Amino acid sequence: MEPAHTPPARFTPALARIVATVSVGFVVTQLDVTIVNIALARLAAELNASVARLQWIVDAYTLAFAVLMLSGGVLGERYGARRMYAAGLVVFALASLACGLADTPAAVIAARAVQGAGAAMMLPNSLALLNEACRHDRALRARAVGFWTAAGAISIAAGPIAGGLLIAAFGWRSIFLVNLPLCAAGLAATLAWIPKAQRSANARADATAGKPQPPTARSLDVRGQVLAIVALTAFTGAVIEWRPLGFSHWAVAGGFVLALVAGCAFILFEARIADPMLPLAMLRHRTFSAAVLFGVCVNLTYYGTVFVLALYLQHARGESPLQAGLAFVPMTGGFLLSNIASGHAVARYGTRAPMVIGALVAASGYAFLSFVDAATPLAAVLAPCLLIPAGMGLAVPAMTTAVLASVEPARAGTASALLNTARQAGGAVGVAAFGALAGSGNASQAIAGLRTDTAISTALLLIAVALAWRVRTEAAHAPKRTRCEPRLDGSR
Repeated sequence: MEPAHTPPARFTPALARIVATVSVGFVVTQLDVTIVNIALARLAAELNASVARLQWIVDAYTLAFAVLMLSGGVLGERYGARRMYAAGLVVFALASLACGLADTPAAVIAARAVQGAGAAMMLPNSLALLNEACRHDRALRARAVGFWTAAGAISIAAGPIAGGLLIAAFGWRSIFLVNLPLCAAGLAATLAWIPKAQRSANARADATAGKPQPPTARSLDVRGQVLAIVALTAFTGAVIEWRPLGFSHWAVAGGFVLALVAGCAFILFEARIADPMLPLAMLRHRTFSAAVLFGVCVNLTYYGTVFVLALYLQHARGESPLQAGLAFVPMTGGFLLSNIASGHAVARYGTRAPMVIGALVAASGYAFLSFVDAATPLAAVLAPCLLIPAGMGLAVPAMTTAVLASVEPARAGTASALLNTARQAGGAVGVAAFGALAGSGNASQAIAGLRTDTAISTALLLIAVALAWRVRTEAAHAPKRTRCEPRLDGSR
């Protein structure tokens, strides 16, 4: 048995370089989730895009991101996380260039979908590379995940700010073109700082220690992937078009029916094949399933709220894109401090407490926002914008650590992909559902939509608190349990 306390985890220069490198991918994937929101009014004016088209510009990215992420994780396990991460950077850069050159809403939507495909290649493999780099030290992994999550969370919060500044200086196309130098830097760092043999070296170390080795080659499960794409796209599309077309319209009703049929077919098919894209055994694991559902609640509420809040600031309060972007500054500070604190909290107290406390703090922020109107002082609007990211920043690294701790290291790519697929799908549904509540985006509907959105978000975050209580927790410096806990692969 290990002693009750171990020396504090220490970052080596090599690990710091790996964390910085994989954080670049996380930054660009998360930046493009929110940076577009601040450009919505400008896109509507210059490209003559309706609110429904604006929702598709946001959701084409998050949908492609969500439905292709499991394949990204599987490809990383088959061909190497380093190779797939680098390929994702290239695809993302090219798609960003296409977005910047587009001159119609349809062209932007198509290029955004390709961006989502590149993001799906990057995100699960960035976390897999990080997990491999500190797989034998739980405290070090908790700190590394905290820094990695901080980078992505700050980019989410900074997206509207950066978008406002870029639009004011260079126009809306610059919010996409800024990705090109970021992706180039990430690719150069990947080739220089992430060792090619890292994965195989770790595998040899595990084999020497007598640990069971999972198969290295996995099926891509094309049929399952197609069913997942159809189910998520049909559902989100039906939600987006519900308000403008009405529920009785064939496209809306048919979309919901198609989503239900494809979703049921996906589950049945995955349960019957030998090597599914989505191992259903993962979902039967209490900690894993609770953490995934927790992530859905967090992303659905946050992405949906940022979308509606951007409309509220510009349509109900008359703010310019730059002023609206600067209004999101408190979110950046909240994410930065709480993400870094989360790594230390997880190392000392385990994952459950930060998840519970973080969800409660974020829920209080949404509750305060549910009372705003056009005459609400700006300070009263911004204060909750500090509570929401502070709570999320504390909870999300703990959630991610709980997922990684519940799988074998070789399955980190699939576990990360499944977690982030669920989160991105939740974000896409949040934008679709909350965007529908905002209606045409005029002042009164933006206010009503924001109030309803934040009330729903408060309730969902309280549900997330209950889910967090189901997470089995163990502090990184605590002694190992003498009882063997079941793993997701069935070993003990």
